[in-house]
Amino acid sequence: MSLRNLPEARTFQRPQNFQWDAPSDVLAKWAETPLAAESTDDTTISMFEVIGEDWWTGGGVTAKRISAALRSIGDKDVTVKINSPGGDMFEGIAIYNLLRAHKAKVTVEVLGWAASAASIIAMAGDEIRMGVGTFMMVHNAWGVVIGNRHDMRASADLFDGFDSAIADIYEARTGGKRADIEKLMDAETFMGPSEAVKIGFADAIDDGISAPESDASNMDRGLMARRQTEAALAKAGFSRDKRSELLVEMGVSAAPRDASRNPAARDAGIDPVAVQRLINLMKS
Repeated sequence: MSLRNLPEARTFQRPQNFQWDAPSDVLAKWAETPLAAESTDDTTISMFEVIGEDWWTGGGVTAKRISAALRSIGDKDVTVKINSPGGDMFEGIAIYNLLRAHKAKVTVEVLGWAASAASIIAMAGDEIRMGVGTFMMVHNAWGVVIGNRHDMRASADLFDGFDSAIADIYEARTGGKRADIEKLMDAETFMGPSEAVKIGFADAIDDGISAPESDASNMDRGLMARRQTEAALAKAGFSRDKRSELLVEMGVSAAPRDASRNPAARDAGIDPVAVQRLINLMKS
């Protein structure tokens, strides 16, 4: 078990028609930064993408990927480097449980953002270190559930359970009072390194850790442009699924697994109406 003997987080069955998302304001800031090169150290796990499957790359930080990495590392100490806007809470909790069960020391280094589901993962660290200019962000569970009023009422009860499970993780790792943690979640709190250390969400500020800087050799300009466009749509209130549909209608390429989405619209070429909608959105 991890050195702190952290408690196992409660897990839930994913609701039918549930759509996860990353916080739109964090997504926008994160999308402006080129992805850092992943470490070649065989005991380091890099989490530089959204938590959950990434529609753009076919990658993303998933429990399956982290489980495989931990099996490869074995019983050695592991360093987890995080720069993620968050994403899928279910994957975040599953990854937290994998890391807290690791039989050697887990050191978490926040290089840029540890937001939303990524902050849940960070709590599995025996030691959490944040670089200068980095941020951690916590909030209540959110997502989109489609259905009638009965589905909405049931979903509200379910989300109460999600929030409670997330608060359990923060409370166990920080040692903070439950009421204070719930206030932080309600307020969608952004914490720099000093504040995070003060209230227990991190253990140390490390001047040797910093947010990734622009690196032309590591910059996929096309991917950055697609991410920034999606972030703008997210800030305008479009759900993750709606963003995907709109961008595919415009002919924007994505991961192969999404090839079946709206094939007729895609094969017909760029939809001028969709393009105009996006232009109007950018002007507003």
